[in-house]
Amino acid sequence: MSAVQPDAGPTTPLLPGDPERIGGYTLLGRLGGGGMGTVFLGRSAGGRVVALKTVHAHLAREPEFRLRFRLEAEAARTIGARHGATVVAADTQGALPWLATEYLLGPSLAEAVAGYGPLSGSVVRALGSRLAVALADIHGSGLVHRDLKPSNVLVTAEGPRVIDFGIARALGARRLTRTGQAVGTPAYMSPEQAGGRDHEPPGDVFALAGVLVFAATGHGPFAGVAAADLLYEVRYGTPDLSGVPAGLVPVLLRCLAKDPGDRPAGGQLAAELGYGEGNFADLLPGPLLADLGRRAVGLRSRARAGSAAPSAG
Repeated sequence: MSAVQPDAGPTTPLLPGDPERIGGYTLLGRLGGGGMGTVFLGRSAGGRVVALKTVHAHLAREPEFRLRFRLEAEAARTIGARHGATVVAADTQGALPWLATEYLLGPSLAEAVAGYGPLSGSVVRALGSRLAVALADIHGSGLVHRDLKPSNVLVTAEGPRVIDFGIARALGARRLTRTGQAVGTPAYMSPEQAGGRDHEPPGDVFALAGVLVFAATGHGPFAGVAAADLLYEVRYGTPDLSGVPAGLVPVLLRCLAKDPGDRPAGGQLAAELGYGEGNFADLLPGPLLADLGRRAVGLRSRARAGSAAPSAG
């Protein structure tokens, strides 16, 4: 299930049967959902707006899924505010497990590129260097993300944020899937992940390269309509870097190497990409920056609604 965080404007209304409150949060609407659960926009009594993620009731009855959800909450807490969304509250043991995080002001990278077109080379470098630092810190904390893709990267004024640790795994931890079973998003899997083998830190670097190809071009590095075709291309095909600025091609090709040992580590990649310092917002194109401003206004309006004295929650 994707940790959806769209704008603070219109949301999908709650459906019949949806709860009105969870864990002390009033639910204002739906932000998104899928086969595994739903993400709601919630507000605390003090006016704090959060993204509140729940799982479907039938999945909550499965011990393995509950364990995965608990691990997701723990991974999100480990990453913290610097590279992701701060966990505000959670209940992973109740009848309906839920996780509330800060509401991040920004579209996903997928939404940003769809709405405003591919990003310039300088913005892609800035995005990539910051995400590479995030991966280095994530890996240094003993975690691998395993599902880095454009919809799991949020573009905020402070920099990109990594979300959705639903299939993240602690390094060295036992697998929650059978050997030979591919788990993730085919278009952004690593070759080893596509083959059902262990996905370690170099696999996240491979996925990051795919994310940057998408940011620069609007398409991923591998094409295919069916999942099986995509998995084959990821494992054996040559990446399509058409439209990628020439200066980025060599480093992205190394990140997309089929052999994990040939890929740079996150820290090395951040240094090669550069643009790691300075104000990220200053690099963003005007229309995207204006979008962030509208989201901020919408969030303030939601925080004030029904709360005479907004607070930190």
